[in-house]
Amino acid sequence: MKTSRLVVAVVAAAFCAAACAAEDGVAQAVAKGVKYLKAHQAEDGHFSDAQMPALTALPLWALVRGGEGRSESAKKAAAFVLGTQRPDGGFYVPKPGRGGSGLGNYNTSVCVSALFESGLAPTKAILDARTYIAGSQLTGDDTMAGGFGYDRVSRRRYADLSNTSYAMDAMRRTESVEDMRPKGQARADLNWEQALKFVTHLQETSGERAGGAAYNERTPQAGTSTNSTGRVQLRAYGSMSYAAVLSMCHAKLTRADPRVKSALEYCSRFWTVDENPGMGNQGLYYYYDILSRALAAAGVDEIVQPDGRKVRWKAELAAKLISLQRPDGSWVNDNNRFWEGDPVLATAFAVLALSMCE
Repeated sequence: MKTSRLVVAVVAAAFCAAACAAEDGVAQAVAKGVKYLKAHQAEDGHFSDAQMPALTALPLWALVRGGEGRSESAKKAAAFVLGTQRPDGGFYVPKPGRGGSGLGNYNTSVCVSALFESGLAPTKAILDARTYIAGSQLTGDDTMAGGFGYDRVSRRRYADLSNTSYAMDAMRRTESVEDMRPKGQARADLNWEQALKFVTHLQETSGERAGGAAYNERTPQAGTSTNSTGRVQLRAYGSMSYAAVLSMCHAKLTRADPRVKSALEYCSRFWTVDENPGMGNQGLYYYYDILSRALAAAGVDEIVQPDGRKVRWKAELAAKLISLQRPDGSWVNDNNRFWEGDPVLATAFAVLALSMCE
């Protein structure tokens, strides 16, 4: 009996030691990443590109998650982002002649999320941004209805799952601020049913990729063939499938819902931290970020593989990210598609993902 108890105690101690070591590894990686970000901030507070407020908001968000939310670096970043807010409530730098407003939907959704988490923005700024986002949702009766594109004003009717996911996340994340809206002012919210319809329209319903989701149905990334019902065969891939999971969770679907269940089954079949399934190393760090936020929102601790093996995704993701960190504390993607050749952007995504693994 004493021997059995001793064995159990030894095993428990070893497990605790391993867990503590893993947590220390994550904390150290985050701290190094945060240090790198702080060292690569411009004097006026912006990161990477002053014309793209989201590229400052993402590092701000990472600083907050990395325990530096009250640092001078975070305060300067927040002040810079706030300085880009337009009279219509959006955060963006106008781009005349491009048919849009400087990726206003994307920038605003990322900026308001980061500012809300930082606690460094006036309530009015958050409320005005919510009004802007709500007014950017497409209406109508086609397959784009309910979704969001890059810009509120565009030369073409367009929406995609990435922008829609960011918008849904921002609106759900900041919804508590609506209780502070001045009396008599119209509350801002999404048509959540229509947004969910847009998201699930991009979900494959049959075949090898069943449950997975595509970016949209019109880009070269989507297929051109149709199935027996005449529906376009979409090209589902990893990051968009996790964006769908996150969006469904924000639309208040549970894991028991067939659409969520199917999406998570896709994620199980194509589980990997070595690539963005279906895209290789394109958008790899965005994939890590959206994966971590989606699985956390869905309350998933383990990914059950088709062979029954259970993967503790936080540990596996953390180990992968730690292995990819460069000596100076940064991360970078050799594939610059989606701008991840910028180490500040890749590092912000990596820190955000790691913060979900602690």
